[in-house]
Amino acid sequence: MAAILCFELGVFLLVYPWAGEWEANAWVIPWWGRELWNDPFFRGAVSGLGLLNIWISFAEVFRFRRFTGS
Repeated sequence: MAAILCFELGVFLLVYPWAGEWEANAWVIPWWGRELWNDPFFRGAVSGLGLLNIWISFAEVFRFRRFTGS
């Protein structure tokens, strides 16, 4: 269950910062944080966290397979 959640969260964090809705939600961010929110390096960092979550999910699946003997 945790591996599926990590994978789904990872895909979301990998793709969503580059979608058009990312900038549309900027009204939620205070005025002092909007420049950081739209910075490509920040978006890349969020996408990097998504890749890390995907990697963790695969590691969990392979660890689970090793302990179950499947």
